[in-house]
Parts: sequence; C-alpha cells; structure tokens
Amino acid sequence: MAAVSFQSVSKTFDTPKGPFQALDGVNFDIEQGEFFGLLGPNGAGKTTLISILAGLARASSGQVSVLGHDTHADFSAARRQLGVVPQELVFDPFFNVRETLRLQSGYFGVKNNDAWIDELLESLGLADKATANMRQLSGGMKRRVLVAQALVHKPPIIVLDEPTAGVDVELRQTLWQFVARLNREGHTVLLTTHYLEEAEALCTRIAMLRRGRVVALARTSELLGAASANVLRFKTDDALPGPLAAQARVTGRVAQLPAADAQEIEQHLSQLRAAGVRVEDVEIRKADLEDVFLSVMAQAEGEPGEGTP
Repeated sequence: MAAVSFQSVSKTFDTPKGPFQALDGVNFDIEQGEFFGLLGPNGAGKTTLISILAGLARASSGQVSVLGHDTHADFSAARRQLGVVPQELVFDPFFNVRETLRLQSGYFGVKNNDAWIDELLESLGLADKATANMRQLSGGMKRRVLVAQALVHKPPIIVLDEPTAGVDVELRQTLWQFVARLNREGHTVLLTTHYLEEAEALCTRIAMLRRGRVVALARTSELLGAASANVLRFKTDDALPGPLAAQARVTGRVAQLPAADAQEIEQHLSQLRAAGVRVEDVEIRKADLEDVFLSVMAQAEGEPGEGTP
C-alpha cells in the first residue's frame, strides 16, 4: 500500500479572468518510508496539491489517498496519518511553546505525551524556549515550533512545504538531521523546497511540476545520470558571445555552461578567448539537480499545451 497516492488529480479555480487550472491530471504514488521531493517553480501547483492532500482544498476531479484512506470520504483517518508543516507562520499568540504543543496534541486525541514533547523541543533547539510566549519568538524559532506541532502526534507521513524558506543555516541543519533520523526510523517524508541542493541530498525520488502537470518523475540518481556530464563554471565581468549566452546560466559575475565532455569544454574556452572574454576562477564540476531542473523546465516550455494559462 502506498503512503500517499495521487490519481488523476485536477484542480480548477474560478478567477475574474475565467477558470484557471492549477493541477492537470497529476498521477504518482509515494511509497512508505520514502523521502520524496516535489519540485517546481512558483505557481506550479505544489502548494495546491499539498492543500488537497491535507484536506484544506478539494480536487475538482481525481482521488487522493493516505495509507488507503480517501482524503475526502475518510478525512479524519487520512488527516491523522499526516504531519503538515505549512509555508505560512501561523501561531496562537496566547500560549507558550509547551502549551502550544499540548494543545496541538489534543486535536489528535493524544494525551500524556510530555516525554515526546520534551524530545521534540530538544531535537529542534527549543528546550530553552519551552515557557516563552509564541509572540516573543523570532521567525526562525516560530518555524521550529511549526515543525514540532506537525510531529507532536507522531504521524507516519511528514509533509514539509518549504520548511526552510527564509531561515538561518543553523535551523536548516538541525531540521534536516532530525527529519533524516525520523525517515531512517520509517517515517515517510514529502518535501517541497526551492533549495535544490537540499532535495538532491535528501530525496531518493523526485517529481517535478510545471503549470500543474508532472514533467519529470524518477529517482534522484536517474535524473542526475541523464544530465550533461559536466558544467564549466567561471567568473567574468564581460558579456558572453551570443552562442554561449544562449545556453549559459548567469548569476551576477558567475557563468555556467553545460559540457558533455572535455572536447566541448575546450570549445567553450576557445570561443571565450576568441571573443576576448576575460575569465577567472575557472572550474569544472558535475551537473547537479539545479542543472537538471532548469533543463527539464526548458524542455517542458516547448511542449504542446504549454501556453500561458
């Protein structure tokens, strides 16, 4: 039995400009014990899909199930299997951290779980904030409490929707160490993130969404294996010649060019020299998930039916 199953899930919203299709026939399963990544640009439909999974929205068509429980017909049973960490910082300003976690436990009928709450507080670096009012916490600390709230009833499936957006490096490291431990202990994890290096390091399998459609679904190793073998990376203050500029990824002074082999790397360098482009800090690296992601999105852009909605 799959931990999570999306079967032909579509979602259409009515807008002043007419119907907008946020999801279009999404199909995939997440197996029990997987660390699964859901990637896509802003507006791809990731949060809409998670909202349907969590029962916060209803699909226009299709079916979603959690450990065999339909999220619409059997909402309560499905929701008990999930621990969802949302993007937004939502909190009750009238309680301290420990009270917040006890209250959240009550929503799931869980009592006398102070030992687990203590473990969550310790594991997420919140032990010294247990009696602090939620209003007194920084944004990063509030994010940690949201994670603890999602885990307080020990759900078999953990859903993390951009959990490290805008937080410091320390929290990212603390969170991933703890979540990776839970995954090793058998918990299923579904992650959406814009930090592709996190997805590459953590996720065993990945689905990529674009405009509500799945445009890639494979093991992370397979996605990386299908990418260009190498990337030529360098810094420059000069404009790249046209043929290279068309395929380069440029961030500030840093330019990166895909290269299948050593011969293509030399061709790139020759073109740069011929154009008088001065380069520094030249290095050659293996293609990473960001390279794969950009390639997949570029290919999907040219497919039929990919016009602007």
